[in-house]
Amino acid sequence: MKKLLLHSCCGPCSTWVIEVLKRDYDLTIFYTNSNIYPHSEYQKRLEEQKRYAKIVGIDVIEDVYDEKEFLQFVKGLEFEKEGGERCKKCFEFRLKRTAKFAKENNFEVFSTTLTVSPHKNFEIINQIGKEIADMNHLEFLEGNFKKQNGFKNSIEISKKYDIYRQNYCGCRFSLRK
Repeated sequence: MKKLLLHSCCGPCSTWVIEVLKRDYDLTIFYTNSNIYPHSEYQKRLEEQKRYAKIVGIDVIEDVYDEKEFLQFVKGLEFEKEGGERCKKCFEFRLKRTAKFAKENNFEVFSTTLTVSPHKNFEIINQIGKEIADMNHLEFLEGNFKKQNGFKNSIEISKKYDIYRQNYCGCRFSLRK
């Protein structure tokens, strides 16, 4: 069974993706989300991720939280609309960190839970993931985890385990309405 490092943005999004992948991969969750604001929200999502991972018997590795580094990475894109260029840079930021950790720790494959969201473009996420994988001589497992009711299934699993479900993507800019 290949070792897969799965970037997770939060517990709810990870639920269905874990169900799909755990049959074929030796999974480890990688929680790298310096984009999440405020830090208390980051911590809340992390604790819920850890709680669910414990239920299903999967390890969680927490990356360093560095919102300043994230803000520098997206500098100049602060006023982009949701789903625009800033979001692409955010995906890139987190997937680069995931790939770096995967390479340094002998994971054969990496992927992300981001494609379970109906608010995220899976084609863009997969393209970014493949480019980063190629640069790092790794395999990126492409996904469209929202298909076959994936998002709906993640909601049902979250309800079953009473997992906190946030009402915004995560960064300070997604709080603007």
